[in-house]
Amino acid sequence: MEDEDTIRRVLTGCSLTAALEVVGERWSFLILRGAFNGLGHFEQFQGALGIARNILANRLSRLVAHGLMERLPCADDRRKVEYRLTDKGEALLPAVIALRQWGEKWAAAGVPCNTKLVDTRDGLPIAEVTVRAADGRRLEAGEMRWIVIEQDEGDERGAPAQKRADRAAAG
Repeated sequence: MEDEDTIRRVLTGCSLTAALEVVGERWSFLILRGAFNGLGHFEQFQGALGIARNILANRLSRLVAHGLMERLPCADDRRKVEYRLTDKGEALLPAVIALRQWGEKWAAAGVPCNTKLVDTRDGLPIAEVTVRAADGRRLEAGEMRWIVIEQDEGDERGAPAQKRADRAAAG
């Protein structure tokens, strides 16, 4: 077990808080899921999700403001707008899939799911999203740990505190 100071530094230096500020509520995830499945117009999101107009407008504005989606004029009718995922938004696909898989296994246990996400090439179900080591091994919760990265003025990326100590002792 890590000491309390290290745990506090890991928790306060974690980017999860910032990520949850952007997408940490139900409607944002459902809008993203809709966009991943081809929805792009306000009316499409509203009809598919059954979301109130004011809530949808608010969530779409937040997703655009945070750079996850962009608001573009429609090619066929420039009076209408279309919402499209940006690269930043598309990078959330593994998180959305992992959350759905978790929900299928734990939150909706015993409730049959009438859809399956499949590979377009083979038509086979996609694999479970997992955490992998750099060498490709699947990792479980007890097989990883957080380290605190110390920032040096000359080292913008930082270096683990132990490596810095080792360099100091060797030099």
